[in-house]
Amino acid sequence: MKRQSQQQVTLPPPTSRPMFPIVGIGTSAGGLEALELFLLHVPAECGMAFVVIQHLSPTHTGNLPEILQRSTTMKVSQVDSTTKVQPNHVYVIPPNKDMSISKRTLRLHDPATDLIHGLRLPIDSFLHSLAEDAAEQSIGVILSGMGSDGSKGLSAIKEQGGLTLAQEPSSAKFDSMPKSAIDAGLVDIVAPAEELPARIIDFLACATPRWKNEQCLREKEQSGFEKITNLLKAKTRHDFSLYKPNSLYRRIERRMSIHKIDSISNYARFLQKNSHEVDLLFKELLIGVTNFFRDPVMWEELKSEALPKILAAYPEGGALRAWSCGCSTGEEAYTLAMTFREALDQVQQPATYSLQVFATDLGADAIKKARRGLYAAAIEADVSPERLQRFFTKEDNKYLIRKEIREMVTFAQQNVAMDPPFTKLDILICRNLLIYLSSELQKKLMPLFHYSLKPGGLLFLGSAETVGSQMELFSAEHNWSKLYWRNNLKLRADSITFPSSFISNSRASLPQESLMLKTADNIQQLADNLILQHCSAPTVLATDQGDIVYISGKTGKYLEPASGKANMNIFAMVREGLRYELGSAFSKALRQSEPVTVRGSLVDAHNYTQTVDMMFMKIEEPEALRGMVMIAFKNVSLLPKARRRKTGTLPDGKQIEEYEQQLLKSNEEL
Repeated sequence: MKRQSQQQVTLPPPTSRPMFPIVGIGTSAGGLEALELFLLHVPAECGMAFVVIQHLSPTHTGNLPEILQRSTTMKVSQVDSTTKVQPNHVYVIPPNKDMSISKRTLRLHDPATDLIHGLRLPIDSFLHSLAEDAAEQSIGVILSGMGSDGSKGLSAIKEQGGLTLAQEPSSAKFDSMPKSAIDAGLVDIVAPAEELPARIIDFLACATPRWKNEQCLREKEQSGFEKITNLLKAKTRHDFSLYKPNSLYRRIERRMSIHKIDSISNYARFLQKNSHEVDLLFKELLIGVTNFFRDPVMWEELKSEALPKILAAYPEGGALRAWSCGCSTGEEAYTLAMTFREALDQVQQPATYSLQVFATDLGADAIKKARRGLYAAAIEADVSPERLQRFFTKEDNKYLIRKEIREMVTFAQQNVAMDPPFTKLDILICRNLLIYLSSELQKKLMPLFHYSLKPGGLLFLGSAETVGSQMELFSAEHNWSKLYWRNNLKLRADSITFPSSFISNSRASLPQESLMLKTADNIQQLADNLILQHCSAPTVLATDQGDIVYISGKTGKYLEPASGKANMNIFAMVREGLRYELGSAFSKALRQSEPVTVRGSLVDAHNYTQTVDMMFMKIEEPEALRGMVMIAFKNVSLLPKARRRKTGTLPDGKQIEEYEQQLLKSNEEL
C-alpha cells in the first residue's frame, strides 16, 4: 500500500514527559485493513509505542509484521522474547501466545498455563497489564473484530485515567468488538480507523499534567474546580467535593483534552453552556473496574470461614441481610449471592437460611444494567464453568443471572455520602469505593458502617483498602485479610455522623445575604405562619441536611434526643420505627415540588403499635425559609382488620381507604 504524505503535527517533546504513551491495539476478524489504515496516518516521529494484539490461530504463520511495515516507516517487529518497549516502534504479538507489559517491558506467556477457564482473551489481558503499567499514559484502541474481547481492558485503562478509542462500527468489516466496547460506555472517542491517530495526537497535545496535588492549584483553577463540582451537584444531586482531588482532576482533565480545552475555568464555562457534557463528566467520574469473584482468595475466605461463622450464630435458621455499597454494574452483589449459595452447600444443619442483598450505586445506568443481570461472554475468564452452568443461562453469546440469584438482590440508586444507610446488617461489602473518597469522608464512614452492622457483623473491603486508624471498631482474623469483624464496642452518639451532615460546606455556596436572612430574628414568626397555613399537627422545620431549626407542637412521641453530645439532626433524633420511612421520603421531597406522605409505626413499652403519617414538603416561600423541609407528624387510627366478607359483597369506603393506604405504604417501601 502506497504511503500517503503526513501532515505536520505539534506534540509536546517526548523528553518533556516522564514516560511516553503506549498504545495497545486490539483486533481480530477483518482487522488487517483497519490496522493498515491506522498506521498509515501515524507520524513517524510521534513519540508513542504501539502494541498490536490480534486473535490468531495457533497455526497462523507470523507474516503480519511484514504486511504492516508497508504502511509505516516506524520499525515493525514481532515479539519473540522479553522486549523493552521503545517509542516510534510497532510491536506485534506472535501466534499462540499471550502478552503482558510490566516496567515498560513486553513479556510472552503460554496461554495453556495462564488461562484459568480455557477462554482466550488476549486483548483484555494485555490492556489490563498496560493500564497497571502505564496508568494515564496508557491508550487502548479497539478495531474490527468479532466477540467482546477488549471491553474489560478498556475499562481498566479508563479507570487509570488513560484514553480509550474504538473504530466506528459502520466502517469495520466486523463490528461486534468495537460495538461491544461502545455499548458498555467505555469509549472516549469513536471514529474511522484512519482518523483515530489524529484524535490521539490532539488528546496528547492537551493532556500535559497540570495538577499533581491540591497545592498545585492556582487560585483561578481552584475557583473553576469549585464551579464544576457545584454544576455537578446542581444537575445530579451528588457532591464530588468529598472525593479525592487528584482522582477528580485526572477525570476532568481527560474530558478537557477530548474537547481541546486548555484551562479548568474554560471547561467550567463549557459545562455551563452544555448540559449534556455535565452528564458525560458525571458518568466519567463513576467509571469503576469490577468483575465477578474479584480477588478470589478473599471470596474463598468468605465462603469457607466467614459465612459458616455467621450462619452458626443462627442455629435455627433465619434471614440474613447484606448491603453491597457502590455495587457498580452488580457483579459483586451477585457474587455474594452465589457465594452464599455455595456456603449453604457445606452446612450440615437442616435449618433454613435466606439472604437479602441490598445493592446500591450512584449511577442510574449502572443500576439499570445490574438489574438486568445480563453480561458479556468475557465473564468466562472470571467465572468457573461449574458456576456458569449453575448460576447463569446463556443467551445469544451472553450470560443471564438465573432467577433464583437475581431474586436475592435488590438494586437501588443511592449516595452513601447523602442518603440514609441500611441497618441491622450481617454483611456490608464496600470494595474499591473508599480509595476514591477523601480521608475525611472515610473517617466518617467507618463509624457509620459499624452502626449499620449487627454485633458480630462482617465488613468486606477492597484489596487496597483498610479500616485506617479506627481499628477499635473492626478486627481481622488474618493480617492479610480484607474481611473485618465488627467489634462489640458501643459508640457514643456524637461519634456517628449521619450522611445528612457529611456535606458541611453545602451552605457555603449560598449568598451571604441569604444566610443572614435565614437566621433573622423573625424566623419563629415566619415558621409559625407557614405551619398554620398547612397543618396543625406537631411539626418540625429542618434544613436540606436535616438539621432542625424550629419545632412546633409536642414531637416527643416521634423524636428523642440522642445520648451524648447534643445533635439536633432529624436523622439522629427520629425514633426507630420511623427512621427508614423518614430517610427515603426526605430525599424524595427535596427532589420535587409536591408534598410527600409516608406511613410508619411506633411500638411503645406495652407493645402497642401506633401508626403515624409523616408529611414532607419542600419550602419555596417565604424567601427566608426557601430550601428547608417541613415535616408534620399525625397519628392514624386504623380500623380493626375486617372480617372475611361474604361472597358477592363489596368493601365499604373506609376499608377501601385502608387498602389504599396499605398499598401506598408498600409502594413507598418498594
